[in-house]
Amino acid sequence: MADKINVAGVTVDTRHWIGGRRVASVGTFTDSSPIDGQPIGEIARGGPAEAEAAVAAARDAFPAWAATPRTERARILHAVADGVEKRIEELAIVETTDNGALLRSHRRGVMPRVAHNFRFFADWLLELGHEDFETRGHRNHVSWDPAGPCVLITPWNAPLMLATWKVAPALAAGNTVVLKPAEWSPLTASLLADIAAEAGLPAGVLNVVQGYGAEIGDALTSHPDVRRISFTGSVPTARRIAASAAVNLTPLSLELGGKSPLLVFADADLDLAVDLAVEQYDNAGQVCLAGTRLLVEEPVAEEFTRRFVAKATALRQGDPRDEATDIGPTIHLRQLEKIDGFVQRAIDAGARAVIGGRRGDGQFYAPTLLTDVAQDSEVVQEEVFGPVLTLQTFADEEEAVRLANGTRFGLAATLATGDLERAERVAARLVAGTVWVNCFFVRDLQAPFGGSRLSGVGREGGTWSFDFYCDLKNTVTAPKGFKDHG
Repeated sequence: MADKINVAGVTVDTRHWIGGRRVASVGTFTDSSPIDGQPIGEIARGGPAEAEAAVAAARDAFPAWAATPRTERARILHAVADGVEKRIEELAIVETTDNGALLRSHRRGVMPRVAHNFRFFADWLLELGHEDFETRGHRNHVSWDPAGPCVLITPWNAPLMLATWKVAPALAAGNTVVLKPAEWSPLTASLLADIAAEAGLPAGVLNVVQGYGAEIGDALTSHPDVRRISFTGSVPTARRIAASAAVNLTPLSLELGGKSPLLVFADADLDLAVDLAVEQYDNAGQVCLAGTRLLVEEPVAEEFTRRFVAKATALRQGDPRDEATDIGPTIHLRQLEKIDGFVQRAIDAGARAVIGGRRGDGQFYAPTLLTDVAQDSEVVQEEVFGPVLTLQTFADEEEAVRLANGTRFGLAATLATGDLERAERVAARLVAGTVWVNCFFVRDLQAPFGGSRLSGVGREGGTWSFDFYCDLKNTVTAPKGFKDHG
């Protein structure tokens, strides 16, 4: 296989990055673009041997990196951010080619956020601390000690941004990393390895291995030298990872599926509510936080639906490299078939497709709104992960909360209401890791992020990230027993 490929004018190495050098595999897998379904290149397909080599490299590099002063670790992470910013255009076009998300979004929001991930956690590291406190005259001092090699397994819907959301705090904490990107979108992780090396990150501190979960993922998550595992993805895969990690009692952070509600009360600004609802089609609906269950108060349901349909049908679906495009393709034919299966089974069960409900050409799926759906139906209860929304109505606040909390998930929720007291009252009752009121997708890295129920385990962000990626230590010192060295 070719060691390097040309992706829209950008050279990308297709080999693993282990111990500061490129490593090939005997086998490969084909990476294709969702834009046209055409192969992009053959990617090194790792297995147990590559997993062992990557963990060994991380283990060997850990002592020196953990002992590196905070200021020096922060400096290097800022240098990584500088490298990302210099290559925003390259990263954007490669990721759009690889996963089909909008190029304009990658340029203006996603890739700048990648750089911010490194800068934020570098700066937060320098401020990290806890005031000493006394217990019967004894001094308590809390410290965050690096845990060791971390395995980070990341999804395909926002590959580099979600990878660096994990990589940046793990490295800042003084850990070493083995990153395994999703096989459907591996390319920008390879570019990140180049950028990190150019920034001066020592060999073995960041390792990138590619391949299928069943072949390399299990070998990583069951490895006795791994001290932390962070995963973003599906519930079934998380169960497999948790079982694998249980052998060594390796701590886990899991950000899993969502089936988030978007509640629209009759007193809401309907134009705002419609804008929020249509925004849920972002990234072709391939967003874990998306409010895919529209719950609308009965008096405004008809008017809300009318305005929603008018706005949603005006969205332009097409080539994500075109600035005028609003919705790109789904990531993979397998995902497209899964989405269509959900929709067709729902229609067969009595749901009505107000808009959409069908596949388009290639890997495109028409933005879809389903009504006449039961609360216990599959399409309401299970994550579709595509441009498919359902609409249900409610009579009062009590029913709204019951419907909103009526799934196995609890990742996020969005409220549209003109009553601040209602917003606070309802938000307090919702089972969700994040609640947005009259807004959506406003995220600050210092806030805790994660899900409840089957939407995940643990929280990351700000100090919560360091709590996970470190072993917290409390040192208690007596006020006596010390010799006078004066």
